[in-house]
Amino acid sequence: MIASKNELFAVLRQFNPWWDGGEVADLPPWRRAVFPQLMEWLTDPPAPRAVQLSGARQVGKTTLLLQAIQELLRKGIRPEQILYVTFDHPLMKLIGLEGVLDLWYELQPPPEGLEYLLLDEIQNTSEWPTWLKLQADFEKKRRIAVTGSAIPINTEGTESGVGRWHTIKLPTLSFFEYLQIKKIEPPKLPTVSSLTEIFDWSQPDRIRVGETARPLVAHFHEYLLRGGFPQTAQVENIGTAQRLLREDIVDKVLKRDMTALFGVRRVLELEKTFLYLCLHDGGILDLPQLCNNLDLKKPTVNNFLALLEAAHLIYKLPPFGYGKEILRARYKIYLADAAIAGSVLLKGKALLEDRTRLGAAVETAFFKHVFSHYYQISVGFSYWRGKKDYEVDIVAEVGGKLIPFEVKYSESTVDMDNLKGLRLLCDQKEISRAYVITRDMADFEVCTIPTKAHSADDTADGTSILKIPAPLACYWLSQLEHTNSAGTDG
Repeated sequence: MIASKNELFAVLRQFNPWWDGGEVADLPPWRRAVFPQLMEWLTDPPAPRAVQLSGARQVGKTTLLLQAIQELLRKGIRPEQILYVTFDHPLMKLIGLEGVLDLWYELQPPPEGLEYLLLDEIQNTSEWPTWLKLQADFEKKRRIAVTGSAIPINTEGTESGVGRWHTIKLPTLSFFEYLQIKKIEPPKLPTVSSLTEIFDWSQPDRIRVGETARPLVAHFHEYLLRGGFPQTAQVENIGTAQRLLREDIVDKVLKRDMTALFGVRRVLELEKTFLYLCLHDGGILDLPQLCNNLDLKKPTVNNFLALLEAAHLIYKLPPFGYGKEILRARYKIYLADAAIAGSVLLKGKALLEDRTRLGAAVETAFFKHVFSHYYQISVGFSYWRGKKDYEVDIVAEVGGKLIPFEVKYSESTVDMDNLKGLRLLCDQKEISRAYVITRDMADFEVCTIPTKAHSADDTADGTSILKIPAPLACYWLSQLEHTNSAGTDG
């Protein structure tokens, strides 16, 4: 053994100061939207499963675990019932999961009642899925929460994990959470139960709310620059925030995690692939072109994409369709946070003057918000591409209904003539409601277009399209996550 028992005891006590009457480390007053869900699985789990917090580095997983411990103590759980450890620590990684538990029981007798195990960065231990499966099957007195920054997607759904753990995906900060963390008081806006209800507002009400919400625009642009990582969001200087974000991704994830966890040796080629994705954020991936430009083979690139998805750095969006329609179709790639591309490409504030890059950042931010909004009800997401390369950015399939979203973050008012793809999809699928995400706070209205079931003169029926400014759409979608009153129809 490299370290003595006393040294190991000292590390474990440092991680668990409440055993000796100490306090949980200083924690921020704000809490992520998923906090109530985490507490439910720890205190009154819907099923006898462990819970896994899954997300990129620096999104606040450790803070969530410590806040959960703080809440458990506040609820009267005895300190000796709670164990916290992070396997980022080399000594804890060395002795492994069972070694930590043996150490805990040597320090104090096994606690009476339930045991609460909160295990950080569990992917650094060997055979953790099997261990977690056995715990769920045979250790009914244990409530277990684990985190992982780079856990392969196929591991989350392995046979051994089915019915043994519940995964809570933790994205980067939403716009609403960003405002909370920055202690920015938003303008007084009406609370909505879903975006759907805005279709029924009067146009004067939409105009009034749009004007009231204008102060959100500057904060939204800063959010796009700083990113949704709690640490960088709170850094005063935007350039420093972007540098820290760039270092975290390139140095810690691409170079360290990929090498340590997945044995990646071709790190430079992985970096080039990620840089290519940053240049094409929100775009449909042309795999042959990527391979040709970077002189890489298709299997290598597909492996890199799987690893980047495992590290929670990208989302892959399939094309809309079924069976043979999507067999050879191309994926659309979104980065995990709107600020990543600008930070890696050293854009700085110049991003706000680059119409193309700014539009891509807004589309990425909006996708993350709408994905998080619908995630808990297992909604399918895709993009649509029709004849003559007409496209719709995002299509959510909710309860058998299609809800399309088109992002048009342009200086001018969005005209219906600029929405040919959206109109074509709505006509083909007879969709009743759709959304266009706009830039101007005055570009906030409902338009009606006829579908094939209605003539052009029958303007009372057809597809209703809500044009809604991006800051408001992201604000309300993320506010819904905190109020737990999200609807299921958009």
